[in-house]
Amino acid sequence: MTSDLIARFPVGASVTAADLEDDPHPHLARLREREPVSWLPALGGWLVTSRDLALRVMRDPAAFTVDDPRFSTARVVGPSMLSLDGPVHTRHRDAFARPFRPAPTRERFTAFVEAEVDRLVGGLAPAGRAELRGELAGPLAVAVVAETLGLYGVDAATVRSWYGAFVEAVSAITAGGEAPERAGEAYRLLRAAVEEAIDASRPGSPLAEAARGGLTTAEVVANAAILMFGGIDTTEGMIANAVHHLLGHPGELRLVLDDRDLLPAAIEESLRLEPSASVVDRYATGDTDLGGTPVPAGDLVRVSIAGANRDPAVFPDPDRFDPRRANVAEHLAFAHGPHFCFGAHLARLEARTALAALLERLPGLRLDPSRPARPRGLVFRRPPELHVRWDA
Repeated sequence: MTSDLIARFPVGASVTAADLEDDPHPHLARLREREPVSWLPALGGWLVTSRDLALRVMRDPAAFTVDDPRFSTARVVGPSMLSLDGPVHTRHRDAFARPFRPAPTRERFTAFVEAEVDRLVGGLAPAGRAELRGELAGPLAVAVVAETLGLYGVDAATVRSWYGAFVEAVSAITAGGEAPERAGEAYRLLRAAVEEAIDASRPGSPLAEAARGGLTTAEVVANAAILMFGGIDTTEGMIANAVHHLLGHPGELRLVLDDRDLLPAAIEESLRLEPSASVVDRYATGDTDLGGTPVPAGDLVRVSIAGANRDPAVFPDPDRFDPRRANVAEHLAFAHGPHFCFGAHLARLEARTALAALLERLPGLRLDPSRPARPRGLVFRRPPELHVRWDA
């Protein structure tokens, strides 16, 4: 069976995990052109790279589900909105999603995000140089998640440590190993903090609201952990990638500096060009035909958001960074369908606030030519480090 698939999908067979981690875009372009649904031995499953087929998979949880025992996150923190479909997914998601609609997001988080950005950028300004992923994007994302969860007496550093333990466990399980012991300790500490928040029932507590909405304590804990996954790596990467794209394209940077109203569009174009979460996983619930390719029941179907976002059938000149692209809003960086990221409005608020402050308060902001960087990563893509300078 495997040799037959390799023969039928030679482009997919030639792509390695290292290719996808380093610079996937030339490989994704070849796949999209010749094998838009391809079998990749490196992934142990199918990879979908065209936008129309990506939409089909993400919109149809009856045929392509996340609810599978192989889903590693559920094995670490338990079933959650990330690993469930159908009515039970709706029950989990709705308990948390309401506060993240556009108007409540602006009302609840604008002042907090602005204060955090002011504090972080203000601390950097005198130095004339910084590593922005570690000194701005990451700390901002963690602080916002800590504020979002409303865990009394738990600081951002503790949230980061718990999240790091969960990521380590998911990575170990994905690689065929066992979750390290510290993941279990992080879960116990998170559960204790969640139980305290539920018992205290403070006004505006999303955890207490979710419990009142019918979720069990274990379900609230699982979804609290998922909010960490959704709000830390992806937002950190979104901010770092947007800075990297703007500073790496002087002409486009000048457009934004001359017309600050272009900044939101530039962030969207960065999301299209390099989504910080580059793939989403589904499992075929039955034998199905996907774009003329038969996919057997139970197979892993991985949707390449990065591939779909550079589909030339939708985005002309797809490899170009163009803040004035007319249809940039059609990107899929926040996924689509039932699992669309409800934190998208908050992530955009963080990115807009951070980039506006950087451009306004750090004159002559530029990439450090002595320490070049570019996005990397198989799933979460962003520069490992992002060194910049400015005129202090």
